[in-house]
Amino acid sequence: MPKTPADAVNHLVLAAARVPGETALYDVHVVDGVVSRVAPAGMPGLPGSQVVNVDGRCVIPGLWDEHVHMTQWALAANRLDLSGAASARAAADVVRSALSGPGSAVEGGNGLTVVGVGFRDAVWADVPSLELLDGATRGLPTALLSHDLHCVWLNSAAASRYGVPVDSSGLLREEPAFELTRELGKLPDAVVDAWVREAAQAAAARGIVGIVDFEMTWNRDVWLRRVAGGFDSFRVDAGVYPQDLARAIAEGLRTGQELDGRAGLLRVGPLKILIDGSLNTRTAFCVDPYPHGGRGLLTVSEAELLDWLVRARECGFVPAVHAIGDGANEVALNAFAAAGIAGRIEHAQFVRGQDFARFGELGLTASVQPAHALDDRDAAESNWAGRTERAFPLRSLLAAGATLALGSDAPVSPLEPWTAMSAATTRARQDGREPWHPEQALTRQEAMVASTRGRGRIRVGDPADLVVLDGDPLAVADAVFAAMPVAATLVAGRFTFRGGV
Repeated sequence: MPKTPADAVNHLVLAAARVPGETALYDVHVVDGVVSRVAPAGMPGLPGSQVVNVDGRCVIPGLWDEHVHMTQWALAANRLDLSGAASARAAADVVRSALSGPGSAVEGGNGLTVVGVGFRDAVWADVPSLELLDGATRGLPTALLSHDLHCVWLNSAAASRYGVPVDSSGLLREEPAFELTRELGKLPDAVVDAWVREAAQAAAARGIVGIVDFEMTWNRDVWLRRVAGGFDSFRVDAGVYPQDLARAIAEGLRTGQELDGRAGLLRVGPLKILIDGSLNTRTAFCVDPYPHGGRGLLTVSEAELLDWLVRARECGFVPAVHAIGDGANEVALNAFAAAGIAGRIEHAQFVRGQDFARFGELGLTASVQPAHALDDRDAAESNWAGRTERAFPLRSLLAAGATLALGSDAPVSPLEPWTAMSAATTRARQDGREPWHPEQALTRQEAMVASTRGRGRIRVGDPADLVVLDGDPLAVADAVFAAMPVAATLVAGRFTFRGGV
């Protein structure tokens, strides 16, 4: 029986609810945080039940974001936004303008370091340089994080402050970038936790009942602190990285283990293993070379990955392997086959046709981020020219038998499940641009199944993690679906957001 938060309503009835695509009205009965009955409307509930009339609104299982960097997402909202910069020079101009304005863009908790986020240099005609950023920053230490978190652009003052060597580009990539990103995130706990609560409340208002948090830190203690401090917006599966696996094993942790007792909000997540880079940084490991040369970076060899997967199997961890390029996906599939363990491949952005079937044969979950297909379509066309029919291949993966799990990779894309589902189902934004490879689109029902941990619709015996919608997700127009109005969200029968009901 699933655990329930201690303050959940014992007996609750969501009266006069609808199932998407149907007109009949139902009452959803919740007892001790679990769906106990879905019955025709008007049937009596338990004495003393709290009855909430949802007035014909659709009720669906709660939504999960299967790939989030929660602290980075919260920090991003409080940093300088570079997402609109169309060139390196434009990004430097954004920094220059921010520094000349009132209060500037200085992140006060981080001393005098200016921190920006969200640049996409893969589609810039010019390139970042140390000289360019130095000229815009008046000697203030400045660190700009790419949208995919795999690259940091520094000025000379920041390189000196943090003791990191940079060349004339001013760029750090992959592990050196990750290390500096972690350092930049070392703000007071009270500050970061307040930002996380704010971001989580916004996510709950969009129907999120749970996330898999892949923040690159020893995440268990961070989340135990937050839950003890009153965090209750959604459930969290807190991932573990290889550098912390020995500690996790020594402390008896395993994937799925509950960590917070009766609160039921926090569990151990998967073991996250990064084996290549990213498309924007041109470090995703590919079979064929990039136009500028090189095939990207394979940061963990196939033999090393196999060792990690065997260790994960032996100690009860579900492995989640970051693989973006087609070469990295081939390596990951080979290692999963040799290890004899199921698990997840995070991203699976570029996969050769002969490898699709292996996802299904090996029982793997493809943890994918549909909004990336639209964010990165130009970068993909530039770097994977002539092969993008198998980029972000949602339909092909599903048809091959993979289990799909949708997410955002926030802050790479917003922690907004309807944006992800809209991207998956339309392969287009609401901006008039033509859909990109619409043959890879999912149906809305498939997208909802992939966003609700395979549920798709409410089932008796499931945790009462529910979302009440102001529209029928199977019937509304695409623009409405992309910004679906949420009337309420519940975790274990407790309202985490209550708007229109």
